[in-house]
Amino acid sequence: MTLSFKPALLKLPARIAAARGATLATALGAPGKAAVLMAATAWMVAACNHAGDPRGRAATTNPQATASGADTTAAQGNAAGAARGSASGAAASAPNSAAPPGPPPGAGAVTTDIVVGRNDTLDRIFRKLDLNLTDLANLRALPGIKTHMDNLRLGESLHFVYRDDELDGFERRLNENETLKVERRDDGLHADVLQNPLEGRTRTVRGVINSSLFEAVTGAGAHDQTAVNLADIFQWDIDFVLDIQPRDSFTVTYRELYQNGVYVKDGPVLAASFINQGRSYYAVRYVDSEGAARYFTPDGRSLHKAFLRAPVEFTRISSKFNSARYHPILNLIRAHKGIDYAAPMGTPVRAAGDGRVAYAGPKGGYGNVVELDHSRSITTVYGHLSRFAKGTRPGAHVTQGEVIAYVGMTGLATGPHLHYEYRVNGVFKNPQTVPLPDASPIEARFREDFVAKSAPLLATLEAPIGPALVSR
Repeated sequence: MTLSFKPALLKLPARIAAARGATLATALGAPGKAAVLMAATAWMVAACNHAGDPRGRAATTNPQATASGADTTAAQGNAAGAARGSASGAAASAPNSAAPPGPPPGAGAVTTDIVVGRNDTLDRIFRKLDLNLTDLANLRALPGIKTHMDNLRLGESLHFVYRDDELDGFERRLNENETLKVERRDDGLHADVLQNPLEGRTRTVRGVINSSLFEAVTGAGAHDQTAVNLADIFQWDIDFVLDIQPRDSFTVTYRELYQNGVYVKDGPVLAASFINQGRSYYAVRYVDSEGAARYFTPDGRSLHKAFLRAPVEFTRISSKFNSARYHPILNLIRAHKGIDYAAPMGTPVRAAGDGRVAYAGPKGGYGNVVELDHSRSITTVYGHLSRFAKGTRPGAHVTQGEVIAYVGMTGLATGPHLHYEYRVNGVFKNPQTVPLPDASPIEARFREDFVAKSAPLLATLEAPIGPALVSR
């Protein structure tokens, strides 16, 4: 009798299926072609069994483990899960070196990483994995652990080790510095919060912009987060969508964060200089004795302005401030007393400055509109909104950067965009060019400390950078 199978049905290339089958045959001690045929058939059956797993887990079974009945599962997790073990999941069950050793997974042990989905809870995940809910109740009953078991974050990875319906181990990254580790011992489940201290290293890089800030920053050896931080720091003086030109340049001193000698991410910018269209801008980070961190110029003026230059992340300006613009809907010439920022429908719209909601609702050609009153007789207006954010109502107080509504195309609009106006004493001003009021300078009580701490940071921007500082 001739038996055949089609590896394509198992989504395995024929050469891989045959190789795995031969490995299994060797493990079982079967000779010759019969061994390969028997092994391939066994491999196909095992794979089909996993494909029909009622719990729906993505399973990878080692041929050696198949012969002994062990079942090891590894679902793709985040970077923390990948660092914890190999793709087979065997190393993923190894305990952290700082934790007391738990029992290694033996026959029948399963390890898996679950990525938290929308509306997921541990109760729901335990049920999906067919785990005993008594173990979950016992975990919650452990002193100081319940708060670490709730409020799962969308997209985070949870690591499980279990046999049948019994939980053997569980890990959750609480934050950058702490990991919750649970393991079963002879007397039941035990939980520890392990400390994962971060090491900070100061680094300085320089770059010249040819096409984009992100490419220039990463080309200099930093990461995207530092590019975002630079744009945030200088956003009140430089429009990083419209003002950036080729040959603009920057120097930035920042912190890189490591854990156990492994790079984790870029930390805060400590000092930076940016040359935009021939004009130089400087910033230095200062943390006062009360723990507040802000950016200042070298002479102590705050880089933080009282208003954002643009209250929405836009793709382009579809219509500028113009005293005589042709209106595309009304077909007539009329003044356009604001700026139109084209952006996808539903893009968050943020308050340009601290203020109070004077009006939120429909208003003629504006469609849905929000009007904010600010200090110094300044009013900002946000039109053509699709909807309002929760809490945006007349009389409510808002802070700079707070989401107040979402981009739409209500009223007289041909496409989704934000119409933004800036008025001073009722007079319309061009939001792109109007001088923005400064925020408060550094307080007198902090000035001496500011000067002492900022001088060495600013000096790093002028120091020569050797190869060792720009290589990873």
